[in-house]
Amino acid sequence: MGTLCQIGELLQAEWKNVDLENHTWFIPSGNVKGSRRKKQDHHVFLSPVALHFFQDLKTLTGHGQWCFPNKQKDGHVDVKVVSKQVGDRQARFKNRKALSRRRHDDTLVLADGQNGDWTPHDLRRTGATLMQALGVSLDVIDRCQNHVLAGSRVRRHYLHHDYAEEKKRAWNLLGDRLSEVLSSTYEYQPSQMMRFPASDATASLQTP
Repeated sequence: MGTLCQIGELLQAEWKNVDLENHTWFIPSGNVKGSRRKKQDHHVFLSPVALHFFQDLKTLTGHGQWCFPNKQKDGHVDVKVVSKQVGDRQARFKNRKALSRRRHDDTLVLADGQNGDWTPHDLRRTGATLMQALGVSLDVIDRCQNHVLAGSRVRRHYLHHDYAEEKKRAWNLLGDRLSEVLSSTYEYQPSQMMRFPASDATASLQTP
């Protein structure tokens, strides 16, 4: 949710593309879901809360190539595995046989099921909605989600501003909001997390 990425992009991530020192995660176009024409490389700027979880993950899998290695350590986990396990924990909505080696319960059912089941992709939508509620413009949200924007080919050819500073600010705003939510349920110290330098145009986050 803190990166607005696709679940498949996350599960295919390699440590060579995660720069914890500079708070960035590079997603190559080959890992991006969609048609070839709509695929493009993507740079995610990690907010303090997103960086925190990548740092925790680094201690678990950082010795290998993949952020989420499979059991054989010869590739990443299947891109469907998280969605399947999230579904297994919403059993009331699934007409599937319980497997002996996987949990099969309702521990991830939200609001007593009033809104139906949810998927990892919904976290991407929720993150984008939170950005919108925090005042981030829709075009910046689209760029944070790596959407290929519609419009004139001439405009896309000539206008090359990368919106890096605007995206950093948006991800930091989202991270601050998620930190507030997590602070009462997850044991970590936001005050100890590193923020982007003020020179990266995030000083404005301190103002209303």
